Amino acid sequence: MSKVQASASEALHDVLCDGMVLAVGGFGLSGIPADLIDAVRASGVKDLTVVSNNMGVDGKGLGVLLEAGQVRKVIASYVGENKLFAEQFLAGVLEVEFSPQGTLAERLRAGGAGIPAFYTKTGVGTLIAEGKPLADFDGETYLQERGIVADVALVKAWRADTLGNLEYRFTARNFNPVVATAGRMTIAEAEVIVQPGDIDPNHVITPGVYVQRLIQATARVKDIEQRTVRSRPVLVGVEAGE
Repeated sequence: MSKVQASASEALHDVLCDGMVLAVGGFGLSGIPADLIDAVRASGVKDLTVVSNNMGVDGKGLGVLLEAGQVRKVIASYVGENKLFAEQFLAGVLEVEFSPQGTLAERLRAGGAGIPAFYTKTGVGTLIAEGKPLADFDGETYLQERGIVADVALVKAWRADTLGNLEYRFTARNFNPVVATAGRMTIAEAEVIVQPGDIDPNHVITPGVYVQRLIQATARVKDIEQRTVRSRPVLVGVEAGE
């Protein structure tokens, strides 16, 4: 049965509620489910706990949810590109739980795999370890981290079939696969939607069993937080195109 919905708002209309935990794929502005994020903003849902590597930038990506005052708590590994985030955090409006990037990825993967907790050396002896159980293994101290299971997970794929099998492209893959498995309800948007069998099974990264709903992504400019380029050396005596 096809999982394709007519729009982002239709895909989300009966699953959003105040105070829910929302996991969102992407890294900065790369691989973010922009249409679904915009639909969350338009819904007016509030007091969200957002789990994502970061919160986008001011006015883009998850930054639009901060602007609308819809986020109560953020679980993330990096927030340095968003001035409004810093303002809300310092003003005590926004609760923040920092998680090392690899730990955050594993917390999402563990949640999706049904693993309630695991141990890692990352963060031992730092503020990250405060209030968390410690245990010794083979003479080394580890701290316990809890898996994350979100009420709803939002992800972005390059290509999908109508059954929800997802294929990601280049760095836009980033956190999307682990986020996709960590939601009780997972909704994906894809740039290209094809029929079952059109994606080589070897290229499927997120099996459709993890995806409940799917939408066609709107064509839009793919933003980059900070574009850094270098000039090419001019080769004397070489015509352009040679």
